[in-house]
Amino acid sequence: MQTPLRHLHFIGICGTAMGAVAVALQAQGFTVTGSDAGVYPPMSTFLQERGIPIASPFQPENIPADADLIVVGNAISRGNPELEAVLNRRLRYISLPEALRQFFLSGRHNAVVAGTHGKTTTSSLLTWILQSAGLAPAYLIGGIAHNLGQGCSLHESSHVVLEGDEYDTAFFDKRSKFLHYLPELVIINNLEFDHADIFRDLAEIQTSFRRLVLLVPQNGAVFVNADEPNALEVTSASRAPVFTVGFSENATHRILNPRYGKGALFSLKNCEFELQIPGEFNVRNAAMAVAAAQFYGVADADIQKALASFEGVRRRQEVRGTVRGITIIDDFGHHPTALQQTLRALRHQYPGRRLWAVFEPRSNTTRRAIFQKSLPEALAEADGVLLSQVARLDQLPEDNRLDPEQVVADIAALGKPAFYEAGVPEILTRLGALAKEGDVIAIFSNGGFDNIHKRVLETLSEPLAS
Repeated sequence: MQTPLRHLHFIGICGTAMGAVAVALQAQGFTVTGSDAGVYPPMSTFLQERGIPIASPFQPENIPADADLIVVGNAISRGNPELEAVLNRRLRYISLPEALRQFFLSGRHNAVVAGTHGKTTTSSLLTWILQSAGLAPAYLIGGIAHNLGQGCSLHESSHVVLEGDEYDTAFFDKRSKFLHYLPELVIINNLEFDHADIFRDLAEIQTSFRRLVLLVPQNGAVFVNADEPNALEVTSASRAPVFTVGFSENATHRILNPRYGKGALFSLKNCEFELQIPGEFNVRNAAMAVAAAQFYGVADADIQKALASFEGVRRRQEVRGTVRGITIIDDFGHHPTALQQTLRALRHQYPGRRLWAVFEPRSNTTRRAIFQKSLPEALAEADGVLLSQVARLDQLPEDNRLDPEQVVADIAALGKPAFYEAGVPEILTRLGALAKEGDVIAIFSNGGFDNIHKRVLETLSEPLAS
C-alpha cells in the first residue's frame, strides 16, 4: 500500500517548466524541495522567494529522507549522483509530464498544440484568446508571449493549453512528452523531420503523432494542416472529428484573402482577422488558434480583439534594438523551413531593406549533415548570410557533421554573398565591415549565441563602413 504523498523532490528544479510545476504543487499544499547543477536567476530567485530550498550541486545527500516522490527532469540521465541514489533506495519517481498528468490535467479541457514549427506562437495565441474571453486558462508554453509575461501558469482552471513537445519524456520513458497530456483537443501545425538525436526518420515521428491523435476522445477535436500530407496522414485513424485548416480548397477551415505587411490580415469562416505579427506562417498559426477557440465557444468578436492585440513571443522575430538605422532581430529559428518562412516574413515587414541572416547551427538536428542541402536554399532568402561554427563539434562523428563551409559555398553559388565565420568575434568584425544604414540583421539560434545580440549593437555603434 502506497503512503500518501506529502514531500516531493525535483531533480533539475531550475528548468523553466520544472520550477513552475514545483511552485504550483507547493501551492496545493505539498512540501517541495529541489536540486540542480546550475542555480541562477531568474529561476533561483523565483523559487527562493516562494520558500523552496534548492541544493547544488547534485549529490546523494540532497535527497530528503522523507521524500515520498521524486520528479526527474528530462535533462537528468544515468550517472547523476542523485538519480543513482533514488534508484538505489528504490524511491518512487516520475517524469515531469507524468507529474502534470497526475496533479493538474485530469478532468480538464486540455488543448495540446503540436507540430514541427509554430507550437509556441500558436499556444500563446490560443492562450491569449481564451484569457481575453474570460476563460482564464492554465498554460504551459515553451516560450514567453509578451501579452502573458510568463510561459507557465498552472492555476485552477477548467481549460489548459499545453505546447505539445514530441521530444522524449525522461531517461526511463522514451515516448513523446505530449502522450501524457490527456488531450481533448489537438492541433498539428505541420510535420517534418527533426530531433535527429532521438528519431531515426520522419516515419518514427509520424508514429508518435498517430499515438497522440488516438488519445483524443470522440467528443474532442483534431485540427490539422490541410496543406501538408505528412500531417494529414497521421490523423487517418482518429476517433475524434478531424478539421483541416489551411489554404486548400478542401479545407474545412479555409484561409482566404491573406495580406501581408508589417502584420497580416486573413479571413476564416466569413470573418476577417488582423495580426500585428507578419508572415504566412503566422497566419497559419493564428488560423489554428482561431479554429480551436471557436471549438470552445469563443465569439468571433472576442477572437478578433485578442488577435489584434497579440504582441508576439520573445525570440520570435523580436527586435532587440536599432543602431545607426540598422535593425537587429532575434529569432529562435533553427530548422530550414522555419528559417525560410521567417526570412520571407521579414521581407514583408521591412520592404526594400537589405536583409542579412546570421545563423548558428546549434540544435541536435542542424548540427548534423541532414540539412546540408536544404539549409543553403532556406538561408538564400536573405540578401547575405553569415554562418558560425557548428556547436559542440566534438560530440559528432566527422562524417555526420554539417559542413558550414559547404553551406556557405552553396549559398554563394546561388548568387548571394555568404561568409563562414567560426566565432562571434569574427562575425562582429564582418558585420562591422558590411552593415549599412537601413539594413536588417536577423540572428537565428536556439541558444544564447554568446550574447551576440548585445555585442552586435555595441559593435555597430562604432562608425560604419561607407
